[in-house]
Amino acid sequence: MTDDLPGPPWQMDWTAEARHEFESMPADGKQFILAARAEPVTSVDPYYRGIDTDAGLPHWITVRPLASTSPGGPHIADLAGGRGWLIFTFIRRHADPQITVTDAFWA
Repeated sequence: MTDDLPGPPWQMDWTAEARHEFESMPADGKQFILAARAEPVTSVDPYYRGIDTDAGLPHWITVRPLASTSPGGPHIADLAGGRGWLIFTFIRRHADPQITVTDAFWA
């Protein structure tokens, strides 16, 4: 066993409310949410993506802190120019880091 933190892919869990919202979405919304889900799950650090934060993302996703005063808190992935979003929190636990989705929306 090493002292290194585990790396991606990260475990992603959903709150019951977020899971219900996701399951109630139309098929096109689900496709966008699942594609957006892959971004934080596979990134080296779901919160810090470098100076040009969205450079490696598809053109229809932007990721930013939900509140600019809390860069280590919840983040939002805005989808398709505001048609939907995915709010997530990355918990940096040593033994089992994970991402928790707290809200999913598609209009």
